Amino acid sequence: MTIDVAAIGALDRASVLHPFTQLKDFASGKLGAPTIVETGKGIRIQDATGRSYIDGFAGLYCVNIGYGRTEVAEAISRQAHRLAYYHSYAAHTTDELAILSDRLVRMAPGQMSKVFYGMSGSDANETQAKLVWYYNNLRGQPRKKKIISRLRGYHGCSVVSGSMTGMSFYHDHMDLPFPGILHTGAPHHYWGAQAGETEIEFSKRLADELEGLILSEGPETVGAFIGEPVLGTGGITPPPEGYWHEIQLVLRKYDVLLIADEVITGFGRVGTPFGSHLYGIEPDLITVAKGLTSGYFPLSAAIVGEKVYKVLEDGADRVGAFSHGYTYSGHPIGAAAANAVLDIVEREDLAGKARDVGGYFQDRLKAAFAQLPIVGEVRGVGMLGALEFVADRAAKTRFDAGLKVGARISKAARDRGLIARAMPHGDILGFAPPLVTTKDEIDEIVGIAEQAVRQVMDELAREKVKLA
Repeated sequence: MTIDVAAIGALDRASVLHPFTQLKDFASGKLGAPTIVETGKGIRIQDATGRSYIDGFAGLYCVNIGYGRTEVAEAISRQAHRLAYYHSYAAHTTDELAILSDRLVRMAPGQMSKVFYGMSGSDANETQAKLVWYYNNLRGQPRKKKIISRLRGYHGCSVVSGSMTGMSFYHDHMDLPFPGILHTGAPHHYWGAQAGETEIEFSKRLADELEGLILSEGPETVGAFIGEPVLGTGGITPPPEGYWHEIQLVLRKYDVLLIADEVITGFGRVGTPFGSHLYGIEPDLITVAKGLTSGYFPLSAAIVGEKVYKVLEDGADRVGAFSHGYTYSGHPIGAAAANAVLDIVEREDLAGKARDVGGYFQDRLKAAFAQLPIVGEVRGVGMLGALEFVADRAAKTRFDAGLKVGARISKAARDRGLIARAMPHGDILGFAPPLVTTKDEIDEIVGIAEQAVRQVMDELAREKVKLA
């Protein structure tokens, strides 16, 4: 099929409201033509002009199994031919849904019991909030409803999930955050630690800060704490040593549920099946999406722990049916896609590959970038990595935001055929390549990124930007 690039671009500009796009610049053509993505194979995508890119961000952290996996397409096709849709209300199900749910309960960390399905991580976190409120209503604690997130945490863009997200630009002009959503400190030692403070000391201070917030609000009003095992969109930031141990001590002390947002870290990305396995997290509720279907079909899940579910079941005689659900909850095609993806994840040991190749990735990032004068921190875990750029390494002085250093480096990489993301919280270049990426492909990714960074360093020198 031959695509008329100009015609499709014109249709798109006239009719699509693109997320996270400067609308006026796009409408006027200042941003250039839209990229029409046409095909993909392995870790590469190709646009309608025939240009190929390494997708160093796996779509949006999601295409873990890589592009063009025909076994998933065949599973989707088989299910669509057999039964394209039926709902899961009033105890209706399909074989794929029942198999998937059992699979998730068995593979998830903690003591899990049931699975509720949606279409995105945002709606799954909306479900988690409702479960927290419902749980506490049913157990006679109607004031225990507030949910604490972290600054720089990302949990979605809908009303409550967007409120949980701890970055102000997701709230500005959108009347967020919603009442009852609170934020505590970000677990980023590089920026948040006091002079001479070790990671363990920093983690303890953040736990003390969380405890102080719970006490100031009243423990009888705080229902849950939500956190990503590794901060994602807030900067791809692994937690400091001891962080999750200290946080969980506080949550247990005050009977606060722990929601592990595993949308990014689930299904192998950090080198273990879930991020909770790596950091010793014992969640009450788990949110998954992205890697669940590797982006091949929209599907998310709220995995409900036994402690929470038992209260819901015990209250059913009193309150009646569980009154929450979506038209597409447990969509049969989504369930079939997820089972096919998880077959690949297990058969090819993608968590093990992420641990092995991810270790190589982390070493290559440090070797290439740790000593460059504009790189303040090289960080990551498994197949997640980030470079944070600063004007003065010793003083940890940020670049003037108007220089758009992170965005310029991202563009320079893209011009060379590598998609790496300019993260929205500072001058940060983020990486989240598919879990099928090889060591040779890691070399290619790091090599292109290094060329891009050095290009922008040269530009800054010509612009006489002062560097330490």
